[in-house]
Amino acid sequence: MNVIVVGCGRIGAELAYGLFKRGHKVVVVDFNSDAFRNLPADFRGRTLEGDVLSPDVLLRAGIQHADAVAAVTPSDSTNAVVAHTARVAFDIQQIVVRNFDPNKRSLHEAFDLQIVSPSVWGAQRIGEMLGDEPLRTVFSAGNGEVDVYELVISPAYAGHKLKELVQGTTCVLVAVTRAGHAQLPDPEMVVQAGDIVHISGTQDGIEALLKRLPAAKEA
Repeated sequence: MNVIVVGCGRIGAELAYGLFKRGHKVVVVDFNSDAFRNLPADFRGRTLEGDVLSPDVLLRAGIQHADAVAAVTPSDSTNAVVAHTARVAFDIQQIVVRNFDPNKRSLHEAFDLQIVSPSVWGAQRIGEMLGDEPLRTVFSAGNGEVDVYELVISPAYAGHKLKELVQGTTCVLVAVTRAGHAQLPDPEMVVQAGDIVHISGTQDGIEALLKRLPAAKEA
């Protein structure tokens, strides 16, 4: 796959190197040549210095032959323009943009772009780690509309059936892991303490599930 990474800060460099190590052809573009120092010494993709808002620079990067574009500069407006140009002018469908300022997320959403927001994601994960919530997010789909959560069954909840977890909610059972072995969920399965249950749901669905957990633990 031919990939163009726009922006060679810490995220861009890490992304470009990871793609390169997986065998993809990578071109990294940044307006500042010093940024390429963020790339590991064994990176063998192309680097291109220039204004990423210039059509000439994008053409020199080979955007007309690209399969995917990642716009990960610290400028939300730049990322939005590059991504929109890649989609409209070059018909590239695999596009991901970095959202630097959460207050400007709507800028990317207006263009219907796939968004990764490290600030929002990081704050959410740190909050989960600091708190005592029974659920932990392990995967986010799309722009975070649907998440997959991990629930470790406590001794208080042991003895209940799996289906009782999600009854009355829009959540979906994904998998159950017991003694290190994962399996597809059987709704009639009786859970044991230490079982790990993965559940998919929207924020509303998970909130409904959380309201059920205390009641279930008391039963």
